[in-house]
Amino acid sequence: MHTCISAVEHLRPLRGGAQSHLLRASDGACYVTKFQNNPQHIRVLANEMLATRLGITLGLPMPRVQVIEVSDELIEHTEDLRIQLGGAKVPCRSGKQMGSLYVGCQGHGMTLDYLPHELLQRVLNVADFARILVLDKWTCNSDGRQAIFCRTTERSQRYTATFIDQGYCFNAGDWTFPDSPLRGVYANNCVYESVTGWESFEPALTRAEEMDADTMWRCAAEIPEEWYEGDRDGLNRLVEALHHRRGAIRKLITEFRRSSRNPFPNWRESPADSAMPLAARDRSLEAQRL
Repeated sequence: MHTCISAVEHLRPLRGGAQSHLLRASDGACYVTKFQNNPQHIRVLANEMLATRLGITLGLPMPRVQVIEVSDELIEHTEDLRIQLGGAKVPCRSGKQMGSLYVGCQGHGMTLDYLPHELLQRVLNVADFARILVLDKWTCNSDGRQAIFCRTTERSQRYTATFIDQGYCFNAGDWTFPDSPLRGVYANNCVYESVTGWESFEPALTRAEEMDADTMWRCAAEIPEEWYEGDRDGLNRLVEALHHRRGAIRKLITEFRRSSRNPFPNWRESPADSAMPLAARDRSLEAQRL
C-alpha cells in the first residue's frame, strides 16, 4: 500500500484542460496535481490513477501516481492555487488530490511536450508508442495520446518518452467505451513506423489479454471514494468491463491499422490477420458498453 503524502509547497500552475498545479510534497518529490474541482470532471482523478497503474503493470513508461493531501492552509496562503471555472477564479479544493510524479524534477535534462518529426524518430523508446496503444484502446482513451520527452544530459540529442495524462481514459467522466479508430492515438504517424506485426505490441498486449480481475482490482484499490462520488457499483462495472474488453484489444488496434491514417506502413500481413477482427469481435460483444 502507498501512504498518502502531503503538499508542502506550490511551485506553479500548469497548462492543460484539467488546470493542474505543480506541487512539492512531503516526500521531497514534485507532483503534477489534478484537483477534485478541475474543469473536466472529478472522475478524471480516478481515471488517472487506474489507467496509469494498469499501464505500469503492462510495463509502460509512466510516472508514479498516488494520493496527495492538500491542506486548507496551503490553499488559503497561495494566491495561485486557483481554477478558472465559468469565468471566475475559485480556490482549488482541499483534501485528497491526484498526484503524478513530475518527470522534469528528475535530473537536469531538458523536458519537452513536443518534438518535431526528425527528433521523434530518434526517441530511444519509440517502440513504446505501439505498446501504449494497447492501453489506450483497451481503456478507450477519448483524448489523443500525450507524451513528454526528456533528455538526461544537456549534450544528448536523444530523448526518452514518458506517457502522461490518462484522465480521458474510460471516456472521461462518463465511464463508457465509445470506441473509434482514431481515438487514443498519437498525432504523428512516424512513431509507429517500426510496427511490423502483433509482436510489436508485446509484451504489453499479452499482459493485458491475460490480466486477471484481481490484478485490475489491485490497480483500483487505493482510489479514494470521493474521486468517483461514492459510486462503488459504477467502479465495479468499470472493472468488469475492462476484464471483458481484453478480448477486443486486437480488433480495436486492427481498426486503427485499417483506418485512413495508415499508421503501420511496414506491417507484414499474415493469414491470421484477416481472421483476427471477427474472432475478437465475437469475444467482446459484452464489452461494448457498461
